[in-house]
Amino acid sequence: MSRLISNPVLGFRIPTLLFAMASVLLVLNIADAQGRRGAGGATPPPEDESPSTTFREYRGVQLGMMTDEVRKKLGDPKDKGDEQDFYVFNDTETAQIVYDKTHKVVTISADFINTGSALSAKQVFGSDVEAKADGSVYKMVRYTKAGYWLSYNRTSGASPLTTITLQKIQ
Repeated sequence: MSRLISNPVLGFRIPTLLFAMASVLLVLNIADAQGRRGAGGATPPPEDESPSTTFREYRGVQLGMMTDEVRKKLGDPKDKGDEQDFYVFNDTETAQIVYDKTHKVVTISADFINTGSALSAKQVFGSDVEAKADGSVYKMVRYTKAGYWLSYNRTSGASPLTTITLQKIQ
């Protein structure tokens, strides 16, 4: 026979406390979901199902390529591993290539430091992305039918860092 545990100091049973905590978490989750819909309760735009982007590869490397193919294209990485390679091309450009257990590329992430050689958001997505008031830029689009997501992030300031990431949806 199961026995309810009670707390004589607080004067209630533990299952009551657990129910109350679960109720609070549910309310918070609903509020978070409503907050993500934006002002006025509008639903966010649906995920983009057809990539119009021209950014589907980086220096000839694409999602799904095998480790040895990547290393042929990019050369020897600065740090080499079974799960990830880190490349340093020069003082302003680096990249991380992440592999799954079958040694196929699942993530490509390139960083451009304070340089005009970084791709623009328009070059990545095929359309302009409005900068925030501080000059930073961020956009992420999930291409669920194509099986990947793409993000562009540029920090503000005199020495901006631009990161472009292409990742397989798993």
